[in-house]
Amino acid sequence: MKKEKIILAYSGGLDTSVILKWLITENYDVIAYIADIGQQENFDIAKQKALQIGASKAYVVDLKEEFVTDYIFQVFKANALYENRYLLGTAIARPLIAKKQIEIAETEAADFVAHGATGKGNDQVRFELAYYALNPSIKVIAPWKNSKFLQHFQGRTDMLNYAKKHNIPITATIDKPYSEDENLLHISHEAGILEDPSYECSENIYSLTTSPEKAPNKTTKVSLTFQDGIPIQVENHESNIIKTTPLEIFMYLNQIGAQNGIGRLDMVENRFVGIKSRGVYETPGGTILHFAHADLEGIVMDREVMRLRDMLAAKMVDLIYNGFWFSPEMNFLISAINKSQEGISGTVTLKIYKGNVYPVSRKSNNSLYDKNTASMDIIGSYNPQDAEGFIKIHAVRLMNYNKTYKKIGV
Repeated sequence: MKKEKIILAYSGGLDTSVILKWLITENYDVIAYIADIGQQENFDIAKQKALQIGASKAYVVDLKEEFVTDYIFQVFKANALYENRYLLGTAIARPLIAKKQIEIAETEAADFVAHGATGKGNDQVRFELAYYALNPSIKVIAPWKNSKFLQHFQGRTDMLNYAKKHNIPITATIDKPYSEDENLLHISHEAGILEDPSYECSENIYSLTTSPEKAPNKTTKVSLTFQDGIPIQVENHESNIIKTTPLEIFMYLNQIGAQNGIGRLDMVENRFVGIKSRGVYETPGGTILHFAHADLEGIVMDREVMRLRDMLAAKMVDLIYNGFWFSPEMNFLISAINKSQEGISGTVTLKIYKGNVYPVSRKSNNSLYDKNTASMDIIGSYNPQDAEGFIKIHAVRLMNYNKTYKKIGV
């Protein structure tokens, strides 16, 4: 009997290695797909491991450039923060991974795709909504929601024992107290000992950034130049290093940020499935980019456009976090955000020091800032006497409200 082909999103870690073997025992022809989105991984070893376990093929696809240009930079135009803090490092990557997985399924004429996301997390939603949006006829196998799989595996111990039984090479141990997910934008740490929100995250958990206390005792000064909301150059004022391509720019921001302890975040957030979850994040380059972009908008973006964009960005954040990247409403929002970024061009200079990023100057040929009008020493085009009528008109509503409600004792 001919085996059904299935494309497995494969990381090389314990979970997906066990899933790969399990799918083979379920009589699938498993093709492993490894997405290179900037994680620190030996992809040759991961590929060989997949083939050793029994995959008929193994793809390693370099998605770093596309990740930066079409996802990171696109989202950062909106100054998007989930629950006002989280820079969406995991959520942004999932639609790109899923997109390429569906493309491979089409190339291989595979009717099935699979992932290793758990049944309690957000990633199961993000992957599967993307699969169905991109290929409505695709069939999805999610082992952590499969009753037959769950009969064998209740948790990490069962998986380690299964790996040992089937000679699956693993680097994980039963003592590892948390899990990690890394890409070019960030690394996340969660689960295990971090499930206690009162537990203070120990320094050895952080793997990407230097502790702010141990960061250099000197300021790093950089300038970021934008064109229509997109960074086109970063310059280090101390070393005179200049980067001008999207991937180089972002990787250099990561380097500077990591060295200076930038972008650490420890928070309890609300998952889409209704569970509160603690995440510890490190987002060095993204944090620098976020501060620079927001600062530039202060000098070049119209006030009312900014307010409207911010309202749209709040909806965009939820769509990204909840897995609706490939949706008609996201298409609409991206078009609107891109429109808001026309003319968001200029240079922001920032100082970076021991976990802190703060803009110190900004300039743009499109600046809406008028020094003479803003000056406290020059009248310019603003007539202070006009403010008298402006204030009185706005006071009409307040006076009427208080006069009326004082009568009724409210």
